[in-house]
Amino acid sequence: MRIFTAALATETNTFAPICIDRRAFEESLYAPPGQHPVTPTLCTAPITVGRKVCAQKGWTLIEGTAAWADPAGLINRRAFESLRDEILDQLRDAMPVDAVVLGLHGAMVADGYLDPEGDLLSRIRQMVGPDVLLCAELDPHSHLTEKRCAAANFFVVFKEFPHTDFVERAEDLWRIAVDTLEGRVSPVMSVFDCRMIDVFPTSREPMRSFVDRLTEIEQSDVDVLSLSVIHGFMAGDVPEMGTKMIAVTNGKREKGEALAHKLGLELFSRRGTFMMPWIDEKEAVAKARASAVGPVVIADMWDNPGGGTAGDATVVLAELLSQGVTNVAVGMIWDPIAVQICMAAGEGAEIPLRFGAKSAPGTGNPIDGLVTVVKLQPNAEMRFGDSIAPFGDAAHIRLNGIDIILSSVRVQSYDPSLFTALGVDPLTKHILVIKSTNHFYAAFSKIASEILYCSAGTPYPNNPATNPYRRARRDIWPIMANPHSIEAA
Repeated sequence: MRIFTAALATETNTFAPICIDRRAFEESLYAPPGQHPVTPTLCTAPITVGRKVCAQKGWTLIEGTAAWADPAGLINRRAFESLRDEILDQLRDAMPVDAVVLGLHGAMVADGYLDPEGDLLSRIRQMVGPDVLLCAELDPHSHLTEKRCAAANFFVVFKEFPHTDFVERAEDLWRIAVDTLEGRVSPVMSVFDCRMIDVFPTSREPMRSFVDRLTEIEQSDVDVLSLSVIHGFMAGDVPEMGTKMIAVTNGKREKGEALAHKLGLELFSRRGTFMMPWIDEKEAVAKARASAVGPVVIADMWDNPGGGTAGDATVVLAELLSQGVTNVAVGMIWDPIAVQICMAAGEGAEIPLRFGAKSAPGTGNPIDGLVTVVKLQPNAEMRFGDSIAPFGDAAHIRLNGIDIILSSVRVQSYDPSLFTALGVDPLTKHILVIKSTNHFYAAFSKIASEILYCSAGTPYPNNPATNPYRRARRDIWPIMANPHSIEAA
């Protein structure tokens, strides 16, 4: 067997003012054929898993380019087209192939392309013909379009949020692909449109039990090859935005459609109950101060670079300063210019510095103060499960008893190693302020005495009922109270 694999992924917040070009991919991950590292980066797991599978089977794996950019706003048209065409040219040179196995995200939007993944998949299908297996792993915070479903044989989606299972789901993807190529199964994909948009953390109920039941069905029903939930991505203003249920069966289309319909309606019946409760910055700081034991983690949940924001909001930090709180570490605030100034000043320098809140309205005001440059770290990195997340040149500064990490590459706060990389021991701090909606939970829950979800400012379009959508459909909850009643009528 000859199998082609590649990855092209990012998540586009169409409301974000930070447009990205090819350099954004190169800063996060750009690996030409054969140069992908041993460890995967979320959406590139099909490549690293594929190496093991094909080595065991004695098959030929042809690796194309792997490119991942940390989430932001609109992608430069030339950047998308050049990366797309690079992968298509590599596939053309690899022909003939028996299968194409891809790593995608699914929430990409480029200038001139509302559905870049659909465009890529359709071009691949046209190139390889109708009989070559085409499948991909997706992030659940994506858009499942009809164009993509028409092009691909099947998709497998991360089940967990936080996304701790991207390697396991890549293994599922390859298991189904191998069984298909060796004639043991004939995958059929069924999709149900839940007609809703919500947030589904699997670190709490009711989503925890729902996902566990999906796994139980997969393990107990021989006809079911894979079950996945496309959560949707509310910050992506595209026509087919929303939650979908996927059932991949072994040739049992009617059974798959019925199962996807049943599970999808169950999700819809629990709409509005999945999201963790949150508080504002004043209450979060007050509660954290009052806690007898630390570290208390305050998650600045909507200023999340993982959702395409800048990660430079200062609302929580300003509240900490106004309340005179000390023994706090904040990680991170994105400000490449401030990092450059700190790098020029050097470790130990005491300098006047303005930082943060440069990206957009609703992020607070820049912070001005006399800061001490405690530590500088070129090419800083933190862990994210089995992978590494770079956050560029970084500076650890201290202002009024608060330790602050400034980064030059936008990335959300995955792991406490973001602090230790800059010489801060998070276990010695009473309060840790991080920027992430829920990916932080897997690592930070192991050290936190308490976790407070904080909604501070308006850096992210977090209310789909009132978000100023221009393209998104209107017949989904919560924009419409019960869209399924229209279907029933």
